[in-house]
Amino acid sequence: MTKLSVNINKVAHLRNTRHLEIPSVVGLARTCLEAGAAGITIHPRPDERHIRATDIPPLCALLNESQYADCEFNIEGNPFEGRYLQHIKASKPDQCTLVPDDPNAFTSNAGWKVSQNLDRLKEIVAELKKYSSRVSLFMDADPDEIALAAQTGADRIELYTEPYADAFGSSNQGAVTTQFTAAAQAASAVGLDINAGHDLNLHNLGHFLTHVPGVLEVSIGHALIADALSLGMTETVKAYLSITNAT
Repeated sequence: MTKLSVNINKVAHLRNTRHLEIPSVVGLARTCLEAGAAGITIHPRPDERHIRATDIPPLCALLNESQYADCEFNIEGNPFEGRYLQHIKASKPDQCTLVPDDPNAFTSNAGWKVSQNLDRLKEIVAELKKYSSRVSLFMDADPDEIALAAQTGADRIELYTEPYADAFGSSNQGAVTTQFTAAAQAASAVGLDINAGHDLNLHNLGHFLTHVPGVLEVSIGHALIADALSLGMTETVKAYLSITNAT
């Protein structure tokens, strides 16, 4: 069974359009957990365009409540930019997902080139493991780069799935899906567990999980929050869980 971690960045983005705490980032995170989500993901960026540094302590406190003992807190970000390491030291999340974002990037748009960053990734992974039980690297579906990722000391990779989402429903769907299958197999071959995320949604998620082996967790934000505008947060989380629980 694949676990669902809900990325609540877009909840924070909406909240930030007013000088109010509406919608409540912590309140909707709680709703996701109550609906059965296995975890909460955030990606605090240096410009605080959505998640703010002040959101992290109350979210950490939420995930530390006894009824959510089996749920996980996942903090994404570029460990070489902004206050990422500071956030990890303070909150000690269950998982650190390292993403090579430029601070000015509109959204995450590429995985790590481990061949170009191996030494500094080794160093930061070792540092992060002092404060978190798991480190994951955001990766393109490139088997050669994924094979190198194991040398950093990371525990998992997160497959960057926007290319899959773009190809879904097109004539390229089969070829791109095969590429992601090969990437997952490459990760397993070197002892890395597999997460996935970016532009996965109710339409393309089932096909992905059926054809890409060993995905332990998906992190879904934009589409899930958009669906919640129509369906409500509780029903939306349950709709995604009906897919992840079936794989």
